[in-house]
Parts: sequence; structure tokens; C-alpha cells
Amino acid sequence: MPLSAPPPYRRILPRPLLFLVGTLLFLCCWGSPAALAQEAVIRDVVVTNSAANLLLYCSVENGFTREMLEGVNNGIPITFTFYVRLDQRRSLLPDREVVSLSFDHTLTYDNLKEEYQVTLPGAGNQPFVSSSLKDAKRMMSQVNGFRVASLASLKPDVSYSLAIKASLARRTLPLNFQYIVPFWNLWNFETDWYTVQFRY
Repeated sequence: MPLSAPPPYRRILPRPLLFLVGTLLFLCCWGSPAALAQEAVIRDVVVTNSAANLLLYCSVENGFTREMLEGVNNGIPITFTFYVRLDQRRSLLPDREVVSLSFDHTLTYDNLKEEYQVTLPGAGNQPFVSSSLKDAKRMMSQVNGFRVASLASLKPDVSYSLAIKASLARRTLPLNFQYIVPFWNLWNFETDWYTVQFRY
């Protein structure tokens, strides 16, 4: 009776090595920000004016990850920093900077009172307080009538561009705390600049 052919040779990795390779592949695929959440972006930008000031309205979309919200509920504050730049447009010369500034929105959670607080810019402003995380996230993500510049600093019948972006402030966590927070790198986000052109 003829002998059957031997089975093809297969190299079998040791179990510890298999576990290591599997873990690395999992972290590369699952642990990337793109796999967990959509990219944070600036949306719904409106530039308007009051009787005396140029005002900005906008919102941040996809600014929160699950890890960030878990951190807030465990007492870690989150700060969104918004950057705004207003330039006067000039055809034959470089654009002239009118104003460049930044401001913060900070979200904290009080475990004893079981309520969220959102601190917004403005002298003497009281923080927004709510027991609803949904409402707190909305307040964190929205800019409602931020005063960019006085109308007195603008020239009539001149073109301007206003650019805005947002990022998670890196000073949010206490010193070295990021090393004990899982997937600290997934907390980081920074939107692209969103630019609006208008004529005053």
C-alpha cells in the first residue's frame, strides 16, 4: 500500500508570541482615533454683529470620545481651547492682522452634587450647571456670540477673513496623570482652520 504524502510543514508560533502579535494588531487597528471616532471639525460658523461688536457663532462636532467622557465622570476636567484670527484682506499687500486671540471652555463634574459645570469666557460669567451630560456637551461644543472685535476697529466697505479652530488643551490633565489614564493619546484632537470671508 503506497504511503500517503506527509502534511505540509507549518511553523507554529509560541503562544506568548502569538498573544503579543495579536495584541499589537488590536491596538494598531482599534486604538487609532480614526477607528474610534470621527474627526473633530468646526461647523455652523456664523459671523454677525451687534451695535458695537463683531460676533462669532460656531460649534465643534465630534469633539468627545468615550475615554474623555469617562475621564470627566471620574473627576478629570476637560478644556477646549478655541483660536480665532481676524485679518483684513488686501489684494497687493499681505493681509493685515486685526486681532488674534484664544478662549477656553472647561467641563468639570461634581461627584457629590452629581452635576456638570461648564465654564465659558466672559468676565463675571457664572458657569453653566446641569445634571445632564448631553446639555453639558452641547454648551462645551457651542460658541454663542463671542465678541471678536469692536466695529470701531473695522473699516467700512473692506473685505475680511475670520479663521477659527479648536483643540483639546493639553494642560487638562495634572502632571504625569496621562501615564495612568488608558489611551491618553485618544484624548487629543485639533480641528482644521475654518475660514469665513465677509465684507464689512
